[in-house]
Amino acid sequence: MARKDNRGRNLKEGECQRKDGTYMYRFTDPKTKKRVCKYSKDLPGLRRIEREIQQKINDGLAVSTKIVNTTLNQYYEQYMRVLQIELRTKNNYIALWNNHIRNSIGEMKLVDIRTSHIKTLYSSLTDNGYSEGTIKVIHGILCPMFDLAMDDDIVRKNPARGNLAGYGVKSKERQALTPTEQEALMTFISASNCYSKHKPMISFMIATAVRVGELSGLTWDDIDFKNRVINIDHQLIYKNYGNGCMFHKSAPKTEAGNRVIPMTENMHKALLEQKEQQFLLGVDRSVEVDGLKNFVFTSKNGGPLAPNAVNNILYNIVKAYNKKEAAVALTENRRPVYLPSISAHIMRHTGCTRMAEAGVDLKVLQYIMGHADIQVTMDVYNHISDIDRVRKEICKLDYMAV
Repeated sequence: MARKDNRGRNLKEGECQRKDGTYMYRFTDPKTKKRVCKYSKDLPGLRRIEREIQQKINDGLAVSTKIVNTTLNQYYEQYMRVLQIELRTKNNYIALWNNHIRNSIGEMKLVDIRTSHIKTLYSSLTDNGYSEGTIKVIHGILCPMFDLAMDDDIVRKNPARGNLAGYGVKSKERQALTPTEQEALMTFISASNCYSKHKPMISFMIATAVRVGELSGLTWDDIDFKNRVINIDHQLIYKNYGNGCMFHKSAPKTEAGNRVIPMTENMHKALLEQKEQQFLLGVDRSVEVDGLKNFVFTSKNGGPLAPNAVNNILYNIVKAYNKKEAAVALTENRRPVYLPSISAHIMRHTGCTRMAEAGVDLKVLQYIMGHADIQVTMDVYNHISDIDRVRKEICKLDYMAV
């Protein structure tokens, strides 16, 4: 004879009504082989829970209470334990999670997170001015994490997949200095009593197009004057990994970042000038940072230059140049021709552009730049629009038979 509740309604197998009037459904999770109990204040509510449970069982998902109650934060901790990534990337993931996810959707149950929650997160980050790059990295954490949850039979679909497009503030396109701007900059630096000391470094940045972290970490041990090559196999990252901002030695940004750059005459000249300058100033080359010492480009104490220090140098040079240009233009009764704001990355972009303009082979340029993806290198070629270069290239047609 079927069991009934206190209103005379028949109860199905696994259902019962407790003394306090609440309803309970007891079943065995086929995935975990554990006995699970679900509760509801009324019978219709219990039946809805039963249908959801049956759907999950049909989909091959685990429905045990422990797994179902797992929060996104809890699963993230598990995910990070199995993720094989370098320390720098891992610390970046941790910082992004703590700042943007832990106290928002991180507190939700993993099984309750829907596509709308992911889109709301990305939309909020966009409204707060975060870039496409930042949101892309966050997406790079969430999407594979939900893929793992699918493999673990916790969720039936990935709510993050396919939802990245359209979010984030687009970065302003970085413009390389034109040849004219580059010449004006170097002429000003050479003639400046204040800034001429930075000429070797800036010349080297343009000639090699190295990343600022590679510049910071460059030591004289990486310079082979005999064979005229520069070895790039590490960089210095200036970040807070939980114990304050400091330098950390790291591998190059990508595997392709490990490279040997042949030394041109411009590079050779810049390095010799820098070495002489350090000798005359008595720079302490014994300062050690994360196992590195004997730095090429240094602060006053002999330690490496942080990225913000390099950018401040460039900012101050442009500011001084534009101030002088404004005064000269006034006396010459013309409009001033200012230099744009520049950064270490623009110096790298400028160096890459000069090499592309000189016709350096695309694959060789990719190698020198340390680009893992040749499309990044091709983007430099595609943005070259200098009319003099276009004229030079198209004039080659005059030598073709017609």
